[in-house]
Amino acid sequence: MAPPAPLLAVRGSEGLYMVNGPPSFTESTTFQRDSGKNCKAVAFSKDGSLFGWCNGEKVNVVNVTSAELLCSFDLPKAVCLQFSPKNNVLATWQAYTTAKDGTAGVPNLQLHDVKTGKCLKSFIQKKMQNWCPCWADDESICARNVNNEVHFFENNNFNTIANKLHLQKVNDFTLSPGAQPTKVAVYVPGSKGAPSFVRLYQYPNFGGPQSALANKSFFKADKVTMLWNKKATAVLVIASTEVDKTGASYYGEQTLHYIATNGESAVVQLPKNGPIYDVVWNPNSVEFCAVYGFMPAKATVFNLKCDPVFDFGTGPRNAAYYSPHGHILVLAGFGNLRGQMEVWDVKNYKLISKPVASDSTYFAWCPDGEHIVTATCAPRLRVSNGYKIWHYTGSLLHNYEVPSNEEMWQVSWQPFLDGVFPAKAVKYQAVPSELPSAEPKPAQAYRPPALRNKPVTSSKLHEDEPPQNMKPQSGSSDKPLSKTALKNQRKHEAKKAAKQEAKADANHDSTQSSASQNAPRSVVPAVTSGDPEVDKKIKNLKKKLKAIEQLKEQAAAGKQLEKNQLEKIQKETALLQELEDLELGL
Repeated sequence: MAPPAPLLAVRGSEGLYMVNGPPSFTESTTFQRDSGKNCKAVAFSKDGSLFGWCNGEKVNVVNVTSAELLCSFDLPKAVCLQFSPKNNVLATWQAYTTAKDGTAGVPNLQLHDVKTGKCLKSFIQKKMQNWCPCWADDESICARNVNNEVHFFENNNFNTIANKLHLQKVNDFTLSPGAQPTKVAVYVPGSKGAPSFVRLYQYPNFGGPQSALANKSFFKADKVTMLWNKKATAVLVIASTEVDKTGASYYGEQTLHYIATNGESAVVQLPKNGPIYDVVWNPNSVEFCAVYGFMPAKATVFNLKCDPVFDFGTGPRNAAYYSPHGHILVLAGFGNLRGQMEVWDVKNYKLISKPVASDSTYFAWCPDGEHIVTATCAPRLRVSNGYKIWHYTGSLLHNYEVPSNEEMWQVSWQPFLDGVFPAKAVKYQAVPSELPSAEPKPAQAYRPPALRNKPVTSSKLHEDEPPQNMKPQSGSSDKPLSKTALKNQRKHEAKKAAKQEAKADANHDSTQSSASQNAPRSVVPAVTSGDPEVDKKIKNLKKKLKAIEQLKEQAAAGKQLEKNQLEKIQKETALLQELEDLELGL
C-alpha cells in the first residue's frame, strides 16, 4: 500500500482548512473548513492522527482520517495547544491574568485526558515561553520548570511530584528523545562571577556530585538553546549574550558547545567570526550543520569530534534544514535575505538545485522527504501572503496566494512517525511541473546616468568562498592534522598568498609612475601573520597611509585641502603606531 499524502493545515483570516498534499493540492473534503476569523492555535499530534484547534469559542479535537469530533473543551482564550507523544494528554495555555484588586489569577495551564475529556490538572504558568510540560517519548515521565527547579511526574499522574531536580537556579531544561532511560539537560546561568553551566543527568539519578553524566561550564551566556540529537547521545548548546561588548555585532555574541552523555565536551571552533544563525542535527545523529559568520555566512558540517567534514563556502544564508531521512540539506536565506535556497545531496555533497522563495517567513520539509513548503505569513509580512510547495529538485508544484484583503497566519504539515515514508534515491533532474519557475528577475544595480551606456565593470564587495571537502583525501594520511600542523599549514598558505599579492602589487606599481619618493615604511609589503583578519587590518592601514602621503604631496604643491582631508593627515601618527603594533605582534 502506498503511503498517504500528508495534509497541510492552513490558518488565516479565511478560516482554518486542510489541503491535500502532493500530488493533488486540493482542499480536503474530510475536514470541514472552520471559517471563523478567530482561530488562534492549531496542533497535530506527534503521529499526525489527531488535530486540535481553538476557534475563539472552543478547543476541538478531531480524528484526522475520519474528521470525527473526539472531544471539545470550553477554553475560548486558549492560544497554545500541544498533544503528549502518545496522544493521551492535550495541554492548553491561556494568557495569565490577575484580578483588578491584585489577587492571584486562576490556573491557566490545563492538562486534559484526550479520551475522557476530563481535566487532569491545572497549573499557574505565567510566561508563554516554555509553557508546555515536556514528556518522554513513552509518556512515563513528564517534567516542568517551577520556581527554578524541575518537577517530574510519572505515568501522567499529576497529583504527585515523583522527583525534583534542584540546583541553585535551573533556568531551562530539555528531555532527551527516544527510548528509556530518559536523560535531562539543565542550564544554570552564572552569577557573581561564577560561570554558567549545562549538566546532563540520567533520570532519576540527581543526587550527589558524581551523579551528572557530563558538565560544561562557560562564561558569556545570557541564554542558551539546547539541542539533543535523535539518538540522545549528545547535546549542542548555543550560548548567547544580549550584547557583544566588542561592538562587532548587533546580535550579541554566540558560542557553540558540544556535550556528550559519555562525559566528553568541547567548544566547536567556527572558522569565521560573527553570529551563529542556525545549528541543526542530521537525523542520523552523527553530524550537525552550523550556519555562522558575518554575511556572506559560512555553513559547515561537523562530525561528533567537532571536526569539520564539509564546508559549503560562503553565501547569503541564515538557516539550515535536514530532510526527515537526513540525506538532503537545504541552506536558505530568509527574513531580511532574498529567499535563496541551496539543496544539497549530503551523501555525495553535490548541489541539487537552487530555487528562490522570495519574502518567505516559514520553511518546512514534508514528512515524505521529497517536498518542501515555503510560506509568507502575517504578522511578519502582511502583504503577498500565501504558500508554495516545491519538489527538492527545484520545481515549483503548487502556489497559493491569499486575496489581497486577507491574511495567512500559519501553515503546518501533518506529521508522521519514522518509517511511514521510505527513503528514496536522490534525484538531480528537476521533476516536471505545470507551473513556471518562480525565479524572480535579478534586480539591476543602480547606475548613474553618466555610466549607463558604458561597459559594466564588475566590482564585488567580497569574494565568495567555494565549497570544499574537509575530509582527509584517500591518497593522504587518514589522520587529521594536529592543531600545530594545521596552524603551520595555514601560516604557510597565508605567506604564499601574501607573496603572490606582493608580486602582483609590484607588477601593478611598476606600470604606474612612482607617485612619491619618500613613501612611508608602511607601504612596503610585510611578512604576513598567518591570521587573515590581522593581514586585512594591516592592508587597510597601509592603504590609509598611502592616501595620507598623497594628500601631503598635494598640500606641498600648494593645493588647498578640505577640512576632512586635513583631519586625515593628523591621524597619520596614530595609524603608524597601530601598524607598528600589529607588525610587532607577528
